[in-house]
Amino acid sequence: MAQKTEATVEDKLRTLYDLQLIDSRIDEIRNVRGELPLEVEDLEDEVEGLKTRMEKLNDELADINHSIADRKNLIEEAKALTKKYTEQQKNVRNNREYNSLSKEIEYQELEVQLAEKHIKEFKVQIEQKKETIVQTKERLNERESYLKHKKGELDAILAETEKEEKALIEKSEEFEQKIEERLLNAYKRIRESVKNGLAVVSIERGASAGSFFTIPPQVQMEIATRKKIITDEHSGRILVDVALAEEEKEKMDKLFTSLQ
Repeated sequence: MAQKTEATVEDKLRTLYDLQLIDSRIDEIRNVRGELPLEVEDLEDEVEGLKTRMEKLNDELADINHSIADRKNLIEEAKALTKKYTEQQKNVRNNREYNSLSKEIEYQELEVQLAEKHIKEFKVQIEQKKETIVQTKERLNERESYLKHKKGELDAILAETEKEEKALIEKSEEFEQKIEERLLNAYKRIRESVKNGLAVVSIERGASAGSFFTIPPQVQMEIATRKKIITDEHSGRILVDVALAEEEKEKMDKLFTSLQ
């Protein structure tokens, strides 16, 4: 902590700019991957969703087949009862018993008709389910194939950049430790607020890099003295002079080469 306090403004600016160069390199690597990780993640979710849908459809199909079996059993039972009641009618002693059995027979016949009607409806549902299952299976196969292709793309990019990115992340954390908390928080806040993540920039053609607003000559001279941390009044970015930026770029380029 004592070293951070003793560091000159120039030391702070150099360390901040080095950190910016490291973080920008990490951004570049991640930009190469682009939307691929998210695309792969979305495809994985879609594939899982389709698998769940397939399981649900197969379960529903099994339930319908079970319902058909139940109705067939009911028909067999109703026919057996009808036969039983018909036989009993032959031995009745009065009209009341005969009529009572006739009602039972009629009821069982209605049960058979209703069960047969349900079986027909279930068979229609089975055909519809089977058609949906075929379509879902085709979609699942297509999505799995596409996912495999996209994973291959992502794995190839990761194989090229993973080692360097990991080393750069470690370097970024290492350089963060060299910067006082207040300044580091400001750096991170600026990085989050600008599109390209550039929180520390050099002056290019009289303006801060990435900005069209000219910086007054007096302010440019003050920046070049490296005695004070100065921010661009328009973008809020921390400014460094061109000479410092070039020196640090040369140094960090050697570092990046060694990490690849």
